[in-house]
Amino acid sequence: MTRIIQSLSEVASDYDALFCDLWGCVHDGLRPFAPAVAALRAYRAQGGTVVLVTNSPRPRLGVADQLAEIGVPADCWDTIATSGDSARAAMFQGAVGRKVHFIGNPETDMGFFEPLKILENPVQIEIVPLEQAEGIVCTGPRDSLADPAVNRPDFLYAKAKGLKLLCANPDIVVDRGESREWCAGALARLYTEMGGESLYFGKPHPPIYDLARRRLTAHGGKVVDDARILAIGDGIATDIRGGIGEGIDTLFITGGLEAARFGANVEAPDPALLEAWLDLQEATPTYSIGRLR
Repeated sequence: MTRIIQSLSEVASDYDALFCDLWGCVHDGLRPFAPAVAALRAYRAQGGTVVLVTNSPRPRLGVADQLAEIGVPADCWDTIATSGDSARAAMFQGAVGRKVHFIGNPETDMGFFEPLKILENPVQIEIVPLEQAEGIVCTGPRDSLADPAVNRPDFLYAKAKGLKLLCANPDIVVDRGESREWCAGALARLYTEMGGESLYFGKPHPPIYDLARRRLTAHGGKVVDDARILAIGDGIATDIRGGIGEGIDTLFITGGLEAARFGANVEAPDPALLEAWLDLQEATPTYSIGRLR
């Protein structure tokens, strides 16, 4: 049974580091959540380290810039691990070939293809039409409001050619303010359902947690035991399953993606509704809270 808490401070002293999700926990894509920012600041003031672990396809510097743009202060976090960085490393190691077909937003996602200096002899990536591609790189839909099924014709062709799809963001949906948008994970899920092969690098898959641990160690200069790390997020299939899979305690934000399921008061989830739903998900977070505060 999950333990419902009222604030992060109730359990903060049990952990030396947080692996904290962003979208739906710290901000809504348009503005920061003031109570969450305050909670993270207080945690850091007591000596804890905050690693923002996000399924964003952007490199960490791009995420830092995005946070600044929407007003999330830099003093509420220490370092960032993104699925984009993890996926980029795989791409530049040739996971889906040298010639790749790109699915994403060319106005915001081209940073994904910037050279990765930490690798020796990286593969030289060339973006090409699907007919010339050796693999697919997906950072997100071209239109985040369009049904992912619009990709079905291209995916049928790609599957027939045996192309692998590198998914830079395993999230299925995200809420931008009051609008729900599709993410790269929805396209990867469709491709897999059609018989294609999708490669994942964000939560709940191990590569991003390996990256988060490396970033945590690099920041603090020492290895933090998994028993002293708390993973926070509003995605039961990503943040919570990922943390559980890594042997890390988890804090489920019930007032995020699943807010409508647990009663009228988003700040106080109904215990019976929450437990019934968690039973169906076959996942038990260590703690649950309405909003991060």
